[in-house]
Amino acid sequence: MATANKNLSNYDKNQLINAKDLKFGVVVSEWNDEITNGLYNGVLETLLDCGATTDNIIKWDVPGSFELIFGCKKMHETYQLDCVIAIGCVIEGETKHFDFVCEGVTQGIKDLNIKYDIPTIFCVLTDKNIQQSRDRSGGAHGNKGVEAAVAALKMIALNQ
Repeated sequence: MATANKNLSNYDKNQLINAKDLKFGVVVSEWNDEITNGLYNGVLETLLDCGATTDNIIKWDVPGSFELIFGCKKMHETYQLDCVIAIGCVIEGETKHFDFVCEGVTQGIKDLNIKYDIPTIFCVLTDKNIQQSRDRSGGAHGNKGVEAAVAALKMIALNQ
């Protein structure tokens, strides 16, 4: 769990596989784009730092977090990839909509990991307020996009 006293986005790229020849799909929700763009930047910077090339990173935008499931599914079916990363942000409101979206996206990403032999990484913030999301997309608690990219590299290594 991220805390104010620890930035969980620190990593040692010498402990990770080189991403030079790997292909990545990244599906990004347009909803809460201040946050999802920050998460995407964390993913992109980390993958490039670990050897990936921009030509091997395909980015698709979808309207919201619920649409990440279909976007990731189509990404799996359209390209020969080593990994797909789903980026979204759902902020709790006054209704149960938050619960339904979070549960649906979580189960949908899980289902993609069962269906395809290529990992789908869950980079969806589910916070109580916008400040918590800011803190986790490049703020006080680092950037969960960085963590998603590191998880992607570790899962690709596991899958090889």
